[in-house]
Amino acid sequence: MICARFPEVAHISTDTLQSWFERAPKRQDLILLDVREPEEFAVSHLRGARPTPSKDEALRTLQGSPANRRIVLYCSVGYRSSELAGFLMRKGYTKVYNLEGSIFRWVNEGRPVFRGKERVRVVHPYDTYWGRLLRKPLRRAGPDASGAPRATPQ
Repeated sequence: MICARFPEVAHISTDTLQSWFERAPKRQDLILLDVREPEEFAVSHLRGARPTPSKDEALRTLQGSPANRRIVLYCSVGYRSSELAGFLMRKGYTKVYNLEGSIFRWVNEGRPVFRGKERVRVVHPYDTYWGRLLRKPLRRAGPDASGAPRATPQ
């Protein structure tokens, strides 16, 4: 549905992004933009993501970056990030990608999300409608409850 709505945007799979992370752990050739609102980002985000909830913030974040540097955007399900990806392409950035399924798919597949440096297991559900796309134990509307992995009993 989102790919059809934004055919001009290149969409990459979670597997592709994971392989990019593994090939370049320091991610110097990749800019990862989290397009969600600050309260969503505060619950969790992908490691190394920069919060960019608006077009202006994205342009400030990318200022001085080469137009051909890889930029991956994500939000909850991919709609907001696809919109911003299209905007960046129109501004001349050439290697812009939307993460297909965004953070909801990423975490539903068991991939890591973080709050600062701490790995957590929860994601902000955006709202009650879209939040249904997250497995129930992964939903957390605020950063107050830990969501940190529990130590396994010895």
